[in-house]
Amino acid sequence: MVQHVETDPDPTPPKTRKPWYRSLFLQLLVAIVAGILVGWWWPELGASLKPLADGFIKLIKMLIAPIIFFTVVIGIAHVGDLKAVGRIGVKALIYFEVVTTFALLFGLVVGNIVQPGAGFQVNPETLATGADAIAKKTGDGSLPHTVEFLLNIIPTSIMSAFAENALLQVLFFAVLFGLAMAKFSQRSKTLYSVIDQASHIFFAIIGWIMKLAPLGAFGAMAYIIGQYGIASLGSYGKLIACCYLAAVLFIVVLGGIVKVLAGVNLWKLIVYIKDELFLALGTASTEVVLPRIMVKLTNAGCDRAVTGLVVPTGYSFNLDGATLYLSICVLFLSQALGVELSLGEQITAVLVLMLTSKGMAGVPGSSFLDLSATVAAIGHGAIPVAAVALLLGADRIMDSMRVSVNLLGNCVASFVVANWEGRLDKERMRAVLAGEPVEPLTEIAPDGTVQPLAEEEALLAGPRD
Repeated sequence: MVQHVETDPDPTPPKTRKPWYRSLFLQLLVAIVAGILVGWWWPELGASLKPLADGFIKLIKMLIAPIIFFTVVIGIAHVGDLKAVGRIGVKALIYFEVVTTFALLFGLVVGNIVQPGAGFQVNPETLATGADAIAKKTGDGSLPHTVEFLLNIIPTSIMSAFAENALLQVLFFAVLFGLAMAKFSQRSKTLYSVIDQASHIFFAIIGWIMKLAPLGAFGAMAYIIGQYGIASLGSYGKLIACCYLAAVLFIVVLGGIVKVLAGVNLWKLIVYIKDELFLALGTASTEVVLPRIMVKLTNAGCDRAVTGLVVPTGYSFNLDGATLYLSICVLFLSQALGVELSLGEQITAVLVLMLTSKGMAGVPGSSFLDLSATVAAIGHGAIPVAAVALLLGADRIMDSMRVSVNLLGNCVASFVVANWEGRLDKERMRAVLAGEPVEPLTEIAPDGTVQPLAEEEALLAGPRD
């Protein structure tokens, strides 16, 4: 007699949970706290740990250009519509300009209310060496003019764009390449397959490198505290508190924007990308999380073409945290020198920063160059350009605020533009942000077959801890 055992015809395997010690968020938290303690207790040792952060950042940067190329090409090849790509780009730029201008004005309002420079009572005569200090910090560089900046988006050659890691140039070429592939979709199946497989390989490498993220965050934080010291936190306490207060209030505004324009709960989004936010905060770099954040946004319902265009472009055009910081610093300098800027002079500062802040990405000491150009444009004789050197002690500490707001601002922009263009899967977005299980992402290949996205991408998007 054969005994039959009834089984569930569609068993659902229990959802496995990673051990607590494998949580990237927890590892980063421990690494950052350890870095602060090492930099505080042993400043010389902390300052010497900078190569740990530099090495990790370089490992990520060596893969960013090809990953952007692969992601954008594959995304646009699926869209296959020049007008649609153009609409996405134009809508993204409009959004960037509106939000960054608002960030500048918002910073001025907070700066006028908090008065972060009040009480410094700096004597202008003590700033004689300030110009030399700024020149050393910026390497005697300068921000590109608007026309020069726009022309530099076109690469001198395809190879130079990748060799120099010029993200806007890589993006420009990727858009053209993706559109050409879409035009010849029936004859580019093999090429599409090669690019798709290459993207899998690169994402696998990124997955390996990300295991070193806590080490990079530890080195970066130990260096910042060891090099600049806890004392600088006290000296610039009011400025730092003002900037972080402005950042928190601005994030609340971003929450309203993304809720109204895309139906996204900002708190759930922050929890979803907490690993990336903490890594950006710890290393003071948004580039290290660019591949992961693009994958996570796609996993949360944003179209691949949208994330591929919006996120890399936003790294140059949508620097919400940086513009917020710059407008506050203009007021800090004037208040520290006992100078009251008129409404017209503050508006002049906003207009100048609207232009100069767009060319900041990749320029050494760009914040100092921006502020120097703004102070010169205001033309107030009581505020020498050398006064910008007052910020040398606090600028590096402010990086964590800037990059965190920049990153969150670009995530919000991706959801808004995707929804604006009708390319946001809201059902999937709600499920992912709520931590609910979702079906693996799939794509339609040029031959019409449906296939899953790269396993490495699903791994990077990963289950919530």
